[in-house]
Amino acid sequence: MQNIHSCQFKLRSAFPALLAAVVICFLSTARAETQSATIPENASAQSYGGWRCDAGFREELGQCAHVQIPENAIANGRSFGNGWDCEFGHKDSDGACVPIVTPANAYVTGESYGAGWKCSRGFKEANSACAAILVPARGYLTENSYGRGWECERGFRVAGDDCAAIVVPDNAYLTDSPSNPGWECDRGFRAAADACRPIIVPPNGYLTDSKYGRGWKCDRGYKAGDSACLAIAPPADAHVNSAGDDWECNRPLRRRGDVCVAV
Repeated sequence: MQNIHSCQFKLRSAFPALLAAVVICFLSTARAETQSATIPENASAQSYGGWRCDAGFREELGQCAHVQIPENAIANGRSFGNGWDCEFGHKDSDGACVPIVTPANAYVTGESYGAGWKCSRGFKEANSACAAILVPARGYLTENSYGRGWECERGFRVAGDDCAAIVVPDNAYLTDSPSNPGWECDRGFRAAADACRPIIVPPNGYLTDSKYGRGWKCDRGYKAGDSACLAIAPPADAHVNSAGDDWECNRPLRRRGDVCVAV
């Protein structure tokens, strides 16, 4: 009798776990059947949810339609777009892959859009053809596929279709800048029209490397006038400031005009 009661107790205690397992199994089966029912033919379920058309198919109105690959094309495996790419030497033209026709002195780029070709070095595109780039004396070809296609050597600059020599005045040197004037004055000189004039540094001043302004600054204790360095004369209870070009009052005094006053 005791064994019978023991068995009944075990069945009662195991029933909730058994019931839960049955419910989980039922829900999993139902979910799988529902998911399977929503996946069209020629498609596969994705681990992150949803589905994706198999290779050679693409989505159209919720179904996976077979990709019709034209001649001279290959499948690209993408589920978007037309699902194929033209082979090298061909380009897409209204759903067909037609040969890329290159003019003389050009080469195929492999691009399936645009012209699909580029001109060889020494030539540039002009009216769907490749015209020779005429490089003047003292010029050289560039890698640019646009513009003139050539530049002038150092010491020369573009002048129409030719390269003209840059005239460098005395006390100047050539620069690599293609803009005017193509030269700069040596240190201690400033450009004036087409010449380099010496910078006149007044007493108690020194040259600077700036290309702008006077070209000189005053020593500490002096401030710049029009063409001279004027001595700074601090009043009583004042000192030359940290910049060295003026004076300021000793603390706690404040400057009022040319004197220091208590605040």
